[in-house]
Amino acid sequence: MQGLISTELGNITIDEDVIAAYAGSVALGCTGIVGMATLDMRDGLMKLLKKDSIKRGIEVSIEDNVIYLAFHVIVAYGVNIPVVSENLIDSVKYQVEEFTGMTIGRTDVFVEGVRVID
Repeated sequence: MQGLISTELGNITIDEDVIAAYAGSVALGCTGIVGMATLDMRDGLMKLLKKDSIKRGIEVSIEDNVIYLAFHVIVAYGVNIPVVSENLIDSVKYQVEEFTGMTIGRTDVFVEGVRVID
């Protein structure tokens, strides 16, 4: 589904992939987030996604111009997961709402792994 914004000059549609890519870039800027994760179908293990495919670790759905997000993330070892998750949710909510002009209805964070960073 796509987001639809009606203006005096016409309609604007925003694809879910655009929102996922933007939300992913915001998430990677949050302290404590190492990257997005996805399930590797070959071995059933979660793996860290490269920066050019981060949107695969984010589920986006839009209902009545309200955005619902689910992040599958890998966090840095030793961080406070609730604090990192809250920071992620707050940052994404503010920046995605500013970017799209739509509201965020819900953001879920699924911590799929922990990684030691240098």
